[in-house]
Amino acid sequence: MADSMFTVAIDFGTAYSGYCFCVRNCLDNIRSVFWGQELGFGSPKTPTCILFDEHEQFQKFGYEAMMTYIRLSKEEAKKYFFFENFKMELYNKTIHRNLMIPAASGKTLRALKVFSESLRYLKDHVLKNIQEHTSGKKFIPSDVTWVLTVPAIWDAAAKQFMREAATQAGLVTESNPNQLILALEPEAASVWCKQLPREGFVAEGRSEDTLEQTSGTQYIVVDCGGGTIDITVHEVLEDGFLKELHKASGGDMGGETVNKKFKSFLTDIFHSPTWDKYVRDHPAELQKMMYEFSVQKSVGEDKDIYISCPYNLSHLAGEKQDMSSYFCNAEGVFWSDGSIKITYKKLQSFFAESVGRIVSEIQTIISALEISIDYILLVGGYASCKYLQKEIRMEFGRRCRILCPIDANMAVAKGAVLFGHNPKIVASRVSALTYGIAVGETFDSRKHKMEKQTVNDKGDYVYCDDIFKRMVQKGQSVKCDEEIVIADDTSGWTKLKRHPRNAWLRQIDSHFQVV
Repeated sequence: MADSMFTVAIDFGTAYSGYCFCVRNCLDNIRSVFWGQELGFGSPKTPTCILFDEHEQFQKFGYEAMMTYIRLSKEEAKKYFFFENFKMELYNKTIHRNLMIPAASGKTLRALKVFSESLRYLKDHVLKNIQEHTSGKKFIPSDVTWVLTVPAIWDAAAKQFMREAATQAGLVTESNPNQLILALEPEAASVWCKQLPREGFVAEGRSEDTLEQTSGTQYIVVDCGGGTIDITVHEVLEDGFLKELHKASGGDMGGETVNKKFKSFLTDIFHSPTWDKYVRDHPAELQKMMYEFSVQKSVGEDKDIYISCPYNLSHLAGEKQDMSSYFCNAEGVFWSDGSIKITYKKLQSFFAESVGRIVSEIQTIISALEISIDYILLVGGYASCKYLQKEIRMEFGRRCRILCPIDANMAVAKGAVLFGHNPKIVASRVSALTYGIAVGETFDSRKHKMEKQTVNDKGDYVYCDDIFKRMVQKGQSVKCDEEIVIADDTSGWTKLKRHPRNAWLRQIDSHFQVV
């Protein structure tokens, strides 16, 4: 860390990805880039999609991958490997190095290759961008402290998978693993938001009254991504550090849930045989239609939307019956001169499950904590959706203030840069698991089961060695770098220490292992 010239935070999202960076110790000048300008987009993030050719060789990432895939012919599209939303393949799944994930064509590829090539592209993009703005001076990965964001609700296997993918991508090597920091997405967003104005994030940069300047302020951060919703609860301490009040929670209720509802709706409209054939034969064209829907669903106005019906879908459906007849008995949807008109009320129904689950999750947290929450902070790409914001304000606006940064989709990446400079800024966390060790002690029939008794080789000692010695209880608040030491009859002593990078280090007779 001390030798790094730059800190780079990569926000690798389900729907969109991007990065921010700064020169070492220049935290007041965090920079980002704009993507897709040559294609007419120009956004701070690029779609998290990647394209491989028929020989499994990397071709494109982001907007370029999406546009290249859309322009492929039906025959070419079947040969290529196009992946989108593949980050969800690591959520609530059994993770291993040989995990295979499906491409849009139905063919599969090793997940580790898909993720590592995506990270390799982002790494190369970062270094090239820095080089172009430093008179051509070349930098290598070891000049950078890399911060990779991951959902807080992921299990340890998924987080370790991302660390291995980053190593394969060349961000770090096995000899310098400490230059890669994994940051939990809602924590990173919290670190960014706490130094923003209390009266509303629209006043960013014009107020000295920030959240971190009022110790005791308690707030909920709702990181609304495309795949998952990550929720954490923090309290600001006197020194501006953060204390976690509730273990991370959430689930697969992000913006893609809305997209799935739209696809299910199209299946009902055009009937399974026709729709399934269209999805199978024209995946690139479907990708274009879904992108159009994703853009329109976030529009803030309470009005109907129009989705252009792709040529091949019209052709397949029109062979069976007149296009307008598909919509005769459909509620809230109409055929309108080559477009599918969706009423605002119908559009709301696509959001119902996602928004309902988010509201329910926040309500559960507030009820469980029995404390007064001052703010609910909405961050992430999905947080920019006006309908979601409106529903959260209607439900919780009377209890606390609802704030959303103007650049809500970059809060995680910007906060991750700050976290990379000081991983101990989250001073304490609530343990999601119970940690302990196996110990042995003299057998006592009053508290040990008879079938658990064991006699030593000499036959002069009866003991029970199947005892779990608890060191940290699930739900217990543990400070960063706090050491918990217990003594037992076997190893003499055992130490469990909270590492600032969100891992536990256990020491037994001077041997460390991550648990």
